[in-house]
Amino acid sequence: MRWTLPTIAPAIRAGFSGQLAASLLQRQRQRQRHGTAAALLLAAAALGAAPPMAHAWEPTKPIEFVVPAGTGGGADQMARFIQGVAAKNNLTKQPIIVVNRSGGAGAEGFLDVKGDKGNAHKIVITLSNLFTTPLATGVPFNWRDLTPVQMLALDQFVLWVNEESPHKTAKAYVDAVRGGADKSMKMGGTGSKQEDQIITVMIEKAAGKKLTYIPYKGGGEVAVQLVGKHIDSTVNNPIEAESHWRAGKLRPLCVFDKQPMPYKAVLTGTQSWASVPPCASAGLPADYLMLRGIFMPPGVAPDQVKFYLDLFAKVRALPEWRDFLAKGAFNDTALSGKEFFDWLGRNEQLHRTLMRDAGFIAQ
Repeated sequence: MRWTLPTIAPAIRAGFSGQLAASLLQRQRQRQRHGTAAALLLAAAALGAAPPMAHAWEPTKPIEFVVPAGTGGGADQMARFIQGVAAKNNLTKQPIIVVNRSGGAGAEGFLDVKGDKGNAHKIVITLSNLFTTPLATGVPFNWRDLTPVQMLALDQFVLWVNEESPHKTAKAYVDAVRGGADKSMKMGGTGSKQEDQIITVMIEKAAGKKLTYIPYKGGGEVAVQLVGKHIDSTVNNPIEAESHWRAGKLRPLCVFDKQPMPYKAVLTGTQSWASVPPCASAGLPADYLMLRGIFMPPGVAPDQVKFYLDLFAKVRALPEWRDFLAKGAFNDTALSGKEFFDWLGRNEQLHRTLMRDAGFIAQ
């Protein structure tokens, strides 16, 4: 007779001794333990026979982060910020190494990334020279030669003068350009036939007079030249001149956007970024936003792209990122996938039109 728990209970009720009942219970529990152990062994064997789960791709050596511009500018500052917070918060097992390749208005950096097909340990941060440099120089490069990953943000442009300048408003500045001789006022900017000079041409068209445009290697150097009064104005990005504004050395006149910047925290005792009026409201009908985006070389795999998408999602979730956006008055727009691809196509065409109107396209 096979004893089970249902048969043990009646046996006890029928008068079996406590010793016999205990013996039967012990045998039943042994059978149950043996059965459980066998089931676990079978499950383990099944798992061992299954193919191993695929692991997501991760870098196995340091990540080279190419900046196709000089040090101190907006792209350089964003790349180095990402480098720092990624290390601080252990977002990557491998370090991020920032490398500036600014030669040829960024062509050096873009061609380096284009030529490193399949290298997932290299990324590049882009600005509008992604479009302007090939159009202005004829260098054999197009954004489609790279792998688009992520738009991190859009960057503003602000018309700046020295704090001691007599021009207190954008209207006063434009009136001074209009009332002076051609090329009597100096505008400093990053590179030739790039976004800074495109905006300079917009100002020239509004004022009906030419400015003397002086190109520098990076936005940081441009801001220093304005602090030193070697030039009369700049159209630097907010983050490139923010520290000098706080120090009382520079004055923002207007932002080249259709609406004021949304950041209302007071930075200079009385002013915030939101205090800076749109240039159109001051009689300067021009607006321009610049890309801050991430690309990889051609020929990388989807899971390698996903690693960086995940990385930048983690960066954007940090409170430090929110502080960084506010400090630099960035337009907090992020795109990836088809939306980013479509945006790039539209802005390539926009820059082709702007460059053609300014006479900047290479013959």
